[in-house]
Amino acid sequence: MDRLLAIMRRLRDPETGCPWDIAQDFASIAPYTIEEAHEVADVIARQAWGELRLELGDLLLQTVYHAQMAEEAGLFGFADVVAAISDKMVARHPHVFGQESRDKSAAQQTEDWERIKAAERGPARVLDGVALGLPALTRAVKLQKRAARVGFDWPSTDEVVAKIAEEAAELVEARDRLTEAEVAEEFGDLLFVMANLARHLKVDPEAALRAANAKFTRRFGRIEDWLADAGKTPEQSDLAEMDALWNRAKAEEKANR
Repeated sequence: MDRLLAIMRRLRDPETGCPWDIAQDFASIAPYTIEEAHEVADVIARQAWGELRLELGDLLLQTVYHAQMAEEAGLFGFADVVAAISDKMVARHPHVFGQESRDKSAAQQTEDWERIKAAERGPARVLDGVALGLPALTRAVKLQKRAARVGFDWPSTDEVVAKIAEEAAELVEARDRLTEAEVAEEFGDLLFVMANLARHLKVDPEAALRAANAKFTRRFGRIEDWLADAGKTPEQSDLAEMDALWNRAKAEEKANR
């Protein structure tokens, strides 16, 4: 750890460091931080355990980078970051580091975690503190969970599904008379309700969409393979042929389960 901190100090040295690293600030580095977190999630989803060590290192570097810039600005240092997260983990696990009983379900421990978080925030509005930088679907679910805790929620999935049908119908009916901005707004409303359905079904919408992306990539790859066997490319095919091959790929996957 000391070596990594020293490397970052050297990279940011205004006299002898790397010009690119010296030019960065919190805002310019933040997208890389988000990207590295997603790459860690990607490795885990693919179960590419040989890559995980390197990706975790890349993510750790982001924390070191931000801490170094904070130290240069006189805000805090890396040791303060470590102390803060250590204190937080101890405070939020009284059933491990305190006197509370460990005889709790995972759901009860989650409720306790949220209760302690709310006490740490102090007086605040219900939706305060849900990070703007989260992926939009994840943030939608977190906002909905906060609202649900104070009773602002549909009682079952039936109402959510009905709302999805309503929003979808409105979007389709109005698509020819709405402006692009209004279409985008209506589409956003539909996605927000879809995120709510995911929450009611206890499905992580980000993970579900990643899995759907992977499935699409895998099946379209099979379409390309079969077309190549026939001496063709997708551009030389048509929708009817590719749709038939898609169904073939779908059937192949089901047969191999």
